[in-house]
Amino acid sequence: MTEVAYCSGLQCGKRTESNLKCPICLKNGITSVFCNEGCFKDNYKAHKALHPNEKNEPYNPFPNFKYTGPQKASYPLSPKRYVPDEIPKPDWSSNGMPISEQRNDRLNKIPAYTKDEIKKIRKSCMLGREILDIAAAAVRPGVTTDEIDEIVHRETIERQAYPSPLNYYNYPKSVCISVNEVICHGIPDKTVLKEGDIVNLDISLYYQGFHADLNETYYVGENISKEAINTVETARECLKNAIRHCKPGTPFQELGDVIEKHATQNKCSVVKTYCGHGVGRFFHCAPSIPHYAKNRTPGVMKAGMVFTVEPMINQGSWRDVTWPDDWTAVTQDGKLSAQFEHTLLVTENGVEILTARNKKSPGGPRPRIK
Repeated sequence: MTEVAYCSGLQCGKRTESNLKCPICLKNGITSVFCNEGCFKDNYKAHKALHPNEKNEPYNPFPNFKYTGPQKASYPLSPKRYVPDEIPKPDWSSNGMPISEQRNDRLNKIPAYTKDEIKKIRKSCMLGREILDIAAAAVRPGVTTDEIDEIVHRETIERQAYPSPLNYYNYPKSVCISVNEVICHGIPDKTVLKEGDIVNLDISLYYQGFHADLNETYYVGENISKEAINTVETARECLKNAIRHCKPGTPFQELGDVIEKHATQNKCSVVKTYCGHGVGRFFHCAPSIPHYAKNRTPGVMKAGMVFTVEPMINQGSWRDVTWPDDWTAVTQDGKLSAQFEHTLLVTENGVEILTARNKKSPGGPRPRIK
């Protein structure tokens, strides 16, 4: 009897009884099955990221790309991690396309959740905090970003949840990990964390039909530069200041004014390309929440709304560049970037931080160096 497998194509992922295997993967002990030759060809560009180089050691897959700073992609990527059949999955888990989210975007309506729905979102956020804290405890010099991805994936699956980033528009991993000048969407790979680095872990999961989203930036080791501490602590404070401003009746556009004012006071800049967003039934939905001043985003906060605020704060220029992997966003000048994110619920009287830290959460603020 032919063993049933799943197609390794990120844009497919269907169950298949095909015996068509990638010959390079087969040679290197990796099982990669494809539905047919057409599926193999259509998915090969993304799939070849799993292939080692001739020396079978970490390598830069984009040798002709002009990186803006010292961070470089370090391949091969590890194979796509398995999610058991019994775990409920979002619609992009098989073919990479969030169809229900795209349909909802056409409505451009900000959801307000019922008490029962909020209970489920709160539980999802609690699990997200648990997973982030476990992953953060593994941050230290010598650890690879792929090893942290493995931890995040395992801990998410153990909680009967699905890692929301996995295969979202064909993103290949279960968490976004952004080191030093990487602003966001860094793909976990063979990159080794070093003493003095800063690293952002961006956790998202799907549990009982609802998503949670949170991230923090952590110091790697103890020998951290003055510039790194200022950038990280400014980002942390920007989020804290914005949350204080959240309550029913507050226009979403005002958060950008609060955030950019504090960033500028600390000689930092605010990324304009990426923004906060609604979250819950959908991974991303209205409202969009820019973090820079004088933005014109529409909408006013009302009780029952759930959204993220996630300012990305740069040491130098606010401008960004995207790597050839079509995901990794870095600072244009190669200087440091830091980010913090919470999922927030607007209440009748103010706001609740659904992804709040607890007393045992790793990381936390450090005093600035004068």
